[in-house]
Amino acid sequence: MLRIFGASIVVTVISLIVAFLYGGPEALALCAILGILEVSLSFDNAVINATVLQRMSEFWQRIFLTVGILIAVFGMRLVFPLAIVWVTAGLDPFRAFDLALNPPANDAANFPNGDPSYETLLTDAHPQIAAFGGAFLLMLFLNFIFEERDITWLSWLEKPLAKVGKLDMIPVVVTGIALILAAELLAADDKVATVMVSGILGMVVYITVDGLGSMFHPEDHQGPSGAALATGKAGFFLFLYLEVLDASFSFDGVIGAFAITADPILIALGLGFIGAMFVRSITVYLVRKGTLSEYVYLEHGAHWAIGALAVILIITVGNIHIPEVVTGLVGVFLIGAAFITSVIRNRREDAREVELEKSSAS
Repeated sequence: MLRIFGASIVVTVISLIVAFLYGGPEALALCAILGILEVSLSFDNAVINATVLQRMSEFWQRIFLTVGILIAVFGMRLVFPLAIVWVTAGLDPFRAFDLALNPPANDAANFPNGDPSYETLLTDAHPQIAAFGGAFLLMLFLNFIFEERDITWLSWLEKPLAKVGKLDMIPVVVTGIALILAAELLAADDKVATVMVSGILGMVVYITVDGLGSMFHPEDHQGPSGAALATGKAGFFLFLYLEVLDASFSFDGVIGAFAITADPILIALGLGFIGAMFVRSITVYLVRKGTLSEYVYLEHGAHWAIGALAVILIITVGNIHIPEVVTGLVGVFLIGAAFITSVIRNRREDAREVELEKSSAS
């Protein structure tokens, strides 16, 4: 435990000290809250990461846990939101960063003569980013849930869905219908086109990464969540898949962070250094301890949590605010339920084996 979580604990302590030196007790408290927020929102991300990571070679596992964590910390939690502001608002990178560090006294969203704040610009870009992330995550969920499996969790629902999944391209059809409904019924008139384009791009990215992984692992590849010991190019494309998946999760956390603070330094410390490091440690723990093999419904619960997050993201293309605590609790509830039912299943299996041993002995 100490070996797996030791680095995260050290990084957390250092981050809290830096936050205190940066802004005093208030900044320290905000940094701690952001770290807790990220872990609660991304626990299902850690479970999915573990399901993919355990099928990758040791080399690509190390790459994800080193290079990948740098991308997660600096790229997705700091540069990614800044890049959104650069692109959508037409600002140069230095102006965007200055705007983040020094918010205008009068926000143009509320004061016509003021400059738009960093938070306002990022929130304005939410519909297209939510459409991209929602479509990507929905494709991931649907490809899992429409596939026939020996072990099912919610059998009364998963087995009929697996039969429907025999229809070709059904995940693409369902995701496309969801995007059309969201764009037409929820998105603002000036956002319909961008929502559709962003959502289709999310679908294309998922299909491309999944297809490339399948092409370089043709015999036993079953998609990013299927069984494959990926090396070489297949490992590289699964690595890209994990980074896109992290991006889809991280934007939801970044938007939620603005309900707490708009300071990019505190967001990077809380979400990136503390949150992302602990998500990494949880991922490593799940892989090293074989937790997913022991608690067989965890993967199912994580995918249902991802499906719920995908639906939430798609709903929010209409700027409908869903409290971050709801998003976090839905994931925690589904994964917690999957864990409890896994424990119950294991006890039943153990009891059955004991009965069989008694019967054979007699």
